[in-house]
Amino acid sequence: MQKAKILVVDDSPTMRQLIVFALNRIPGLQIVEAGDGVAALKKLSAESFDLLLTDINMPIMDGLKLVSLIRNDSQYKSMPVVVVTTEGAQLDRERAIAIGANEYITKPIQTARIIEVVRQLLSLQ
Repeated sequence: MQKAKILVVDDSPTMRQLIVFALNRIPGLQIVEAGDGVAALKKLSAESFDLLLTDINMPIMDGLKLVSLIRNDSQYKSMPVVVVTTEGAQLDRERAIAIGANEYITKPIQTARIIEVVRQLLSLQ
C-alpha cells in the first residue's frame, strides 16, 4: 500500500507537533511540515501530496490565500484541504469552505476529530 502524504502548515511549531502527533496514530502516513503558506507552496511545487492541513492566521501568506492558490492549480484542484484554526466564527467557516476547504476544524484541536476527518478524506478505514 502506498503511503498517503500529508502537508501540515502552521506557523506554530507546537501546533504542528500536536497535529503530527494526532496523525501519527494513523498507520501509513508520511507527514511533511511547513511554517507558512509560502513554504507550503514551495513544498507543493517540489513534491506531490494527498492532503493538506493548514492554519488560517500565519505570517507572509495566510491559510485562506494558500487554499485559494491551491484550488486554482490543476495539480491540486481536487486535493482534500482541512483548515485547522482558532477562528471559530460561522462566517470564517463559510469563507474557508467557499474558497475550497473540504473541512474546518477549530482549535483547540481534538485528536479524535483530526483522525476522523483525515481518515474520511483519504478513505482510510
